[in-house]
Amino acid sequence: CSTVIPFTQCCTVFLSFMVHVHRFLKCHYLLCCSVICNQAADLVIELSSTPKPKPDVIPFGTVFTDHMLTIEWNASEGWQAPLIKPFGNLSLHPATSSLHYAIQLYEGLKAYRGDDNKLRFFRPMLNLKRMSNTAKRACLPAFDESEFLECIRRLVETDQDWVPNSDSASLYIRPTFIATEPALGLRKPGSALLYVILCQVGSYFKNKAEPLSMWADPKYTRAWKGGTGDCKMGGNYGCSLFPQYEAEEHGCQQALWLYGEDHQITEAGTMNLFLHWINEDGEEELATPPLDGIILPGVTRLSVLELTRKWGEFKVTERYLTMSQLCLALKQQRVKGMFGSGTASMICPIGHIVYQGEVRDSSRPTEDTFHLMMMCIMYALKCIVQHFEKSFYLLFCRE
Repeated sequence: CSTVIPFTQCCTVFLSFMVHVHRFLKCHYLLCCSVICNQAADLVIELSSTPKPKPDVIPFGTVFTDHMLTIEWNASEGWQAPLIKPFGNLSLHPATSSLHYAIQLYEGLKAYRGDDNKLRFFRPMLNLKRMSNTAKRACLPAFDESEFLECIRRLVETDQDWVPNSDSASLYIRPTFIATEPALGLRKPGSALLYVILCQVGSYFKNKAEPLSMWADPKYTRAWKGGTGDCKMGGNYGCSLFPQYEAEEHGCQQALWLYGEDHQITEAGTMNLFLHWINEDGEEELATPPLDGIILPGVTRLSVLELTRKWGEFKVTERYLTMSQLCLALKQQRVKGMFGSGTASMICPIGHIVYQGEVRDSSRPTEDTFHLMMMCIMYALKCIVQHFEKSFYLLFCRE
């Protein structure tokens, strides 16, 4: 597995892969999302009278667009009319249950401006289905996913000038769902607020080209069986701050989350994790932990699995991976590379891992097949977002 592949062979593999990518896009565009008809008829739009200037360079999640979407709910009257209004602060009672008992959740998706200047989402119904499942787990009211998506589309349409004309930047969409019950006491909330804010984003990490360094220590656990690891709840992320800063004290950028006595590898920071290696049976394999209630079902994760399975060049598996398996594979030079996937980061390579006091390097500068695969996956995802017209939800050109 340490042999350097000739450039001509790399080109042949790349061209073969791209043929499969385009076949995947043409034959499986219905996997991405369906086109939504004109709904959310009760939507009210109040435009801002003071548009904000748009900065050239901004840190992730710090500068927001001119408008936001809010939809209120209460147990006696149900859902109220959706409202797009000027961006502003929320007014919450000091006893609001989301502040005291963390009855809240969120999602993250993006709008892109394609080479044809059209705006597109990337598989948004998968995000809203996951959000609906998380809302059920949090005892928050059910909502119509299609109508909510149409409201989001109208919000992005209102602030469409904020969508960057760049293949390295996008408009980040943050749907949020919070309980607004104005009383203490843990119970199913009688009122709630569903809202959406938007912001321009570039790369999630400061140096996107450099592989991430990870710190793996089993004393911290991100999620557990029977918990909410497969839900996008704020509590899953707030509790990760302390280990994150301890990772930085050990010279690493992110925490590699482990679970159980056998130190199963679960997630890489806030990303799903993939391992490209020669497995115990001598097979070339792309592996990622299974969705067993601990792992967040990432949209990018699913897309990577579908693309690489369609390619058919190596085994693609959802399986348990442990640190002992990884360390042995690293020692035997069977690891081709590792990467994380997520909405914010898309695809990000993983470099060295600090585990049990030792630095274990998972990056292989001479491993051409891994870097070729990474390049192909990122190119394919860009094609879905930028070019192939029927693989995403067209914001302003409905069919």
